[in-house]
Amino acid sequence: MSDRPLWRCPACGREFANRNQVHTCAPPGDLDERLAGLDPGVLAVFTRFRALVEACGPVTILPERTRIAFATRMSFAAVMPRRRWLDGHLVLARRVDSPRWRRVETFSARNHLHAFRFTTPEELDDEVAAWIAEAYEVGRQRHLRS
Repeated sequence: MSDRPLWRCPACGREFANRNQVHTCAPPGDLDERLAGLDPGVLAVFTRFRALVEACGPVTILPERTRIAFATRMSFAAVMPRRRWLDGHLVLARRVDSPRWRRVETFSARNHLHAFRFTTPEELDDEVAAWIAEAYEVGRQRHLRS
């Protein structure tokens, strides 16, 4: 599954794992513009999160109107900078119960959204880094291989 070529939307040029993937069909914005004016503490949390994601391997960062998504073959994480914290989620192929999640939504046996809120870079520790690495593999669709 993860070796199949990506489909490119003819209208916006964005790539997807599935042909005719439903999407907003809007070009991504500018990351620097999206981050401009953030509280320095929130920017530090975002910078740490981004570094943990990029440590996993190549990633596409998609600054959208309401979120900043991280994708490989598919989106596996997204963050929404707020005034005093960074909200976001990771998509994992398994449900992980932890008090660190704000909520967990199960969409299918291998599709679980884990929502978080971080207020300091120190909260993004080794446990969070491992979850990000796991989500990265979901983005690569490695969880679909037998």
